[in-house]
Amino acid sequence: MTITKAQNGTALTLAVEGRLDTVTAPELEKEIAENSAEANELVVDFTKLDYISSAGLRVLLSAHKNFAKKGGMTITNVNETVMDIFDVTGFKDILNIK
Repeated sequence: MTITKAQNGTALTLAVEGRLDTVTAPELEKEIAENSAEANELVVDFTKLDYISSAGLRVLLSAHKNFAKKGGMTITNVNETVMDIFDVTGFKDILNIK
């Protein structure tokens, strides 16, 4: 998995590429934690995300709860495969997906 970070004022964008699973989820969790102090809004770009597991969903839920107290979290550019996972797990109703 590759994570590309872009900061625009207090908005943090993380573009995630590859697979977000048990092996790689801690990397995204660490990236979010290290940057959450100076960011009020989080955008997670899934343009190049191929797969997400329950470990990845856990990281997203934790980030969602953290950023709900600030400016919010948005997930963008979700492909059909990942959207199906969000739909089946109910995350489609929890997360702000655009």
